[in-house]
Amino acid sequence: MNRRVVVTGLGVISPLGLNVNESWEGMKAGKSGGCVVTQFDASEYPSKIAAEVKGFIPENYVEPKAVKRYDRFSLFAIAAAREAWKDSGLSIDSIDSTMVGTILGVGIGGLRYLEDSHTSLLEGGPRKLSPFLIPAMISNLAPGNVAIDLGLRGINYTITSACTSGTHAVGEAFRMIRDGLQDVVVTGGSEAAITPLGLGGFGRMKALTTRNEEPEKASRPFDRDRDGFLIGEGAGVLVLEEYEAAKKRGAQIYAEVIGYGFSCDAYHITGQLEGGEGAVQCMNMAIKSAKIPADSIKYVNAHGTSTPLNDPNETLAIKKTFGEYANKGLLVSSTKSMVGHLLGAAGGLEAVVLAKTIKDGVVPPTINLDNPDEGCDLDYVAHEAREVSVDYAMSNSFGFGGTNSTIVFAKV
Repeated sequence: MNRRVVVTGLGVISPLGLNVNESWEGMKAGKSGGCVVTQFDASEYPSKIAAEVKGFIPENYVEPKAVKRYDRFSLFAIAAAREAWKDSGLSIDSIDSTMVGTILGVGIGGLRYLEDSHTSLLEGGPRKLSPFLIPAMISNLAPGNVAIDLGLRGINYTITSACTSGTHAVGEAFRMIRDGLQDVVVTGGSEAAITPLGLGGFGRMKALTTRNEEPEKASRPFDRDRDGFLIGEGAGVLVLEEYEAAKKRGAQIYAEVIGYGFSCDAYHITGQLEGGEGAVQCMNMAIKSAKIPADSIKYVNAHGTSTPLNDPNETLAIKKTFGEYANKGLLVSSTKSMVGHLLGAAGGLEAVVLAKTIKDGVVPPTINLDNPDEGCDLDYVAHEAREVSVDYAMSNSFGFGGTNSTIVFAKV
């Protein structure tokens, strides 16, 4: 069938703000969401910093007596999805709700609820466990709760593919609409893993930055002094819709989704395939899917984690994919330099960034890039945002287990 698919709604909860506008303005201004961890005492942890969502009040989104039913990741999903749905201008009463789906990426799920419940179990036995433990904890309750909140009765599931979850979710939502299986899909990702186990687990892997004295400068993709990623949290949600229906109702259209690629390194549980070949395969698939020449893409929102391995590997992969054009006009930046790494939600937020970049003609910067590392020699839009017309943009996500995904958006 190959129907056209467009973005008509955006919603964000991020370390830079509790909506799209606050978060986007913060990115354009090159602000950092890095801070000392406040959600628990992290003084004994190697990494004591994170990019936390600040000022989030659950009671603003659910009834006060119902807050105990949700883990933080589900609350983020509900909040961002409501904003995206309102932004789209859709009304569930005027469309077939069975053709409106929800596909969200969640890498870990209700880690905080699980940790607190385990403490209750150890201290008081099974009688102290909440009856809401399982539905609060499991990852598919992010889209489940969104569907219940908005009355969406179409496809509903979670994609869990580590840090690629959000991008896979957007890609699969795109395919659902393109192939005529759904007319509208609420998609993106949500995550809230800044917990003792989350911070401790990634810390034991030595994956996190330990630049504890300068949290706002800790996430520094492509910089020679980077030492790991800054863990973040939040949600990025988009409403994808069949183009003709959106056009007919006069919807605001941010961008068109035109390409989707995926691959697996089949190499290592946490490491990337040497030479970036899995990423190259993924990007080439997305470009082929989009049916455009590679050099028509103006901007790449890089996975750009600020880890020693990812940044030069991704840079090399971009060079292999784009050839000479990689150093002659292609703009690349990592918004993780500002919001940290949202894990399963990263791709959802970065898809929102693609849509805003295309709609507003502004490429967000890579902050803290003071001394580019050897081999990291692309135009990373260092320090300051750049006003430039972008007709085609790409976003990369790579995750543990060698999973990779790329999406391509276009100006309508």
